[in-house]
Amino acid sequence: MFFIPLPLVPIVFLIASNLFMTVAWYGHLKYPDKPLWMVILISWSIALVEYCLAIPANRYGFKVYSAAELKTMQEVITLTIFTVFSVVYLKESLTLNHLVGFAFIGLGAWFIFKGPIHL
Repeated sequence: MFFIPLPLVPIVFLIASNLFMTVAWYGHLKYPDKPLWMVILISWSIALVEYCLAIPANRYGFKVYSAAELKTMQEVITLTIFTVFSVVYLKESLTLNHLVGFAFIGLGAWFIFKGPIHL
């Protein structure tokens, strides 16, 4: 069905899903003069595409990864895409505080994928 290895399918779908999610949730911030009802309708339309990608990502991903690993992947991908989006599109600064916080999240992701630690 897919031309990419199964372990990569959820990653590709999650990246695509998160691109749409980020635009749906934050893209309207550059247009504060637009009516809220319009922003909501447009954002929900974009979010529908996001859901159509996120659900298969998790369905196929659960054949290879645990639910905790899938959620961790999603969070790391979301954070990465959001960081680029906020700097490039919203023109916000990336500070040392952000980098330190992201590093701690990355450390948490490492522990999730490390496997059980036996005491």
